[in-house]
Amino acid sequence: MAKILVFGHQNPDTDAIGAAIAFSELQQQKGQDTEAVALGEAGEETQFALDYFDLKAPRVITKAASETTDVMLVDHNEFQQSVADIAEVTILSVVDHHRIANFETADPLYYHAEPVGCTSTIILKLYKEAGLTPAKAIAGIMLSAIISDTLLFKSPTCTQEDIDAAKELAKIAEVDINTYGLEMLKAGTNLKDKSADVLLDMDAKSFPMGDKSVRIAQVNTVDLQEVFDRQAELEEAMAKANDTNNYDLFVLLVTNILDSDSELLVVGEPAEKVEKAFNVALDNHRAFLKGVVSRKKQVVPQLTESFK
Repeated sequence: MAKILVFGHQNPDTDAIGAAIAFSELQQQKGQDTEAVALGEAGEETQFALDYFDLKAPRVITKAASETTDVMLVDHNEFQQSVADIAEVTILSVVDHHRIANFETADPLYYHAEPVGCTSTIILKLYKEAGLTPAKAIAGIMLSAIISDTLLFKSPTCTQEDIDAAKELAKIAEVDINTYGLEMLKAGTNLKDKSADVLLDMDAKSFPMGDKSVRIAQVNTVDLQEVFDRQAELEEAMAKANDTNNYDLFVLLVTNILDSDSELLVVGEPAEKVEKAFNVALDNHRAFLKGVVSRKKQVVPQLTESFK
């Protein structure tokens, strides 16, 4: 029998990869034959965490049905964010902390979703329910995922459960949360040597909103101006992505991880929906959003409502 593949969303962030590793390890300890894989290469932040805890990055797949019949999803559920042939395999379980949309299965499944800041927070609960404790390296990558998703607890998505889980995992991983966390987050802000296409695809997700397809990418930085110095290049790449992939609107959220603010860059139509969502006027395709750091909680719901 083929291994059960465990994976997060396309353009994986630290939680998508870390949660897949941790959940696969949990399933193995429970007797399942699983393998953590990824739907894209690990970014620099994620690779920093993997290297720090001496973990190997999961192999990358583009399709699953050619090698297995069964999969487990973490950190996502929407089919357009999943493996290309997701409709051709059986989804045995989902562990997620996002909205539920564009998702259906033919058979019953194990589905665990909670409104917390990070999937790995939920997975720690599942370890406890099974009477198990994650190994040091697994605890480390789970901690890294929580730090990443909550921006070191500054994101409005962060809950006390995330903070408590991070403290517990930090003890197992034997690291100082703040020292390690800031070093890891900064590792993901090295943007100078990346092309516009790479920047836009590092952490991007597509969402159907009304009758439109909206692409929302997020880039973390310690200097907003460093990113917007490349505005013309970014706009050209965003317009090309819209044409190539039939996106109606491309929204880039550039987040300063030190100040906990963001600035939007918008290409496509209807741009007025963005202005309505955030009560702003776009100037040169841009708008500053004070205190906004979370795509999941502070961008997607507002845009979705605006498109109704």
